[in-house]
Amino acid sequence: MGQNLTIRVDPKGDRPPSEQIAAQVRFAIAAGVLEPGARLPSVRQLAVEALVNPNTVGKVWRDLEREGVLESRPGDGVFVAVAAPELCKEARDRELTARLGAWVNDARSAGLEERELRELFERALAPRRLRRVGERS
Repeated sequence: MGQNLTIRVDPKGDRPPSEQIAAQVRFAIAAGVLEPGARLPSVRQLAVEALVNPNTVGKVWRDLEREGVLESRPGDGVFVAVAAPELCKEARDRELTARLGAWVNDARSAGLEERELRELFERALAPRRLRRVGERS
């Protein structure tokens, strides 16, 4: 697996393990953690690492292959496809836009105005801002 990639599955999460794994792989590809040609772990290896059934990982690999994100090389393994970064960036943007949309809907239902929404978003973003090398606190 990519040396900076760790798949974690929350068994109590609001999404099935297969969706959690697929999203994490897509996000890693979109972020450049996994590049085209990178070899992914075997079904069995990832199942052990993520504490899921091997059938779950097999389903994810097949689904991502159908999407054009992964390619299987019989006898050699599963690899990130050449077209994967663009596909994954599009999928990431769709998913995050949907999540933000749901958050905005919840905030609006709670009576927040646009100014308050922006303040909450900025407050959540502030501790996560990336600092440039050499930048002082």
